[in-house]
Amino acid sequence: MFRIIKETNIDFIGKRKIAFILSAVLMSIGVFAFAMILTGSANMGIDFAGGVMLQGHFDEPVQIDKLRSTLTSMYSDVKVTELTKFEKPNAFIIKTKNPETEAAGEERLVAIRAALAETFGENKFVQDYTEVIGPAVGETLRNKAKWAIIISLIGIMVYIGVRFDFRSGVAATVATFHDVLVVTGLFYLMGLEFDLLIVTALLTLAGYSLTDTVVVYDRIRENLKKFRGKGEFVTTINNSINEVLSRTINTSMSTLLVVGTMFFFGGEVLSNFSLALCMGVLVGTYSSVFVASPIVVEWEARSPKRFK
Repeated sequence: MFRIIKETNIDFIGKRKIAFILSAVLMSIGVFAFAMILTGSANMGIDFAGGVMLQGHFDEPVQIDKLRSTLTSMYSDVKVTELTKFEKPNAFIIKTKNPETEAAGEERLVAIRAALAETFGENKFVQDYTEVIGPAVGETLRNKAKWAIIISLIGIMVYIGVRFDFRSGVAATVATFHDVLVVTGLFYLMGLEFDLLIVTALLTLAGYSLTDTVVVYDRIRENLKKFRGKGEFVTTINNSINEVLSRTINTSMSTLLVVGTMFFFGGEVLSNFSLALCMGVLVGTYSSVFVASPIVVEWEARSPKRFK
C-alpha cells in the first residue's frame, strides 16, 4: 500500500494540553453557535426560519444588480444568488425569509413573480422550483434536527462503549461532539446559512470522525495486549497513533479530493454542504489524534483502572 508518511515517531500525547486548550476555545464558540441556532438567532435557512425560495432562469442574460434592486425594494431580507454552474444559463435562486404564515409566503411568491414579469418584460423568467415553508414548520424541522444530532451522538457512545470500553466510548463521543461543535462554530463565525443540508453534513462528519477514531482505537487495543507496566501506557498510545497515521492521512486526502470537487464544481446549492464536509474531514482527523486518545490517557492517569 502506498504511504505518504512511511514511519513516524511523533509525540502526539505530549502535545495534548495545547490541543485541549485549542479545542476548548473552538468548542466554546460552537456551543454559543448551537445556542444561537436553537433560538433562531443564527443565519437560518428557510428550512428552519420559514420563507420562500424561487429557483429559475431567464431566457436572456440579466444583470444581477438590477434583479436584486427590483426585489429588495419589495422585501429587505431578499437574497439573490446567481447559479453560475447550473445546467441552465442565466439561472438564479431567490430567497426571502420569515413570512408570518404560509399563506403570506404564497403571497410573496406571487408578488415576486409579478415584479419579475413587470421589470424584465419579454425576457421571461422560467420557474424551475419553488418552496414555501411557514414559521411553524420551520420550528418543527429545527427541533427534529436537534434531536437527530443528539440521538446519533448517544448511539455513537453506546456503540464504542460496547465494542471497546466505557472510557473509550465517552472519549469517542466527546471527540464527535467536538467535531460537530467546531464546524458549527466556524459556520457561525463565517455567517453562513444553516439548513437541512448542513444538518446532513454534520451527521455525515460525525460518522466519518467515528470511523477514524475506531481505527485508532483498534490499533491501541492490539498494542495494549503487549502492555507491560504502567510506564509503557503513554508510549503504547503514541506508537499506535503513529502506526495508523499514514492510513489516516491517505483516507483524509482521498475524502478531501471528493468533497473538494463538490465544493468547487458542485454549484451554489452544494457549496455550503461540501464546505462543511471539508471542514469536518480536517477537524475529524485532528480530533482522532489529539482529542479521543488523549482523553483516555488523561482519564487513566487520574484514575488508573483497566491498565493499572
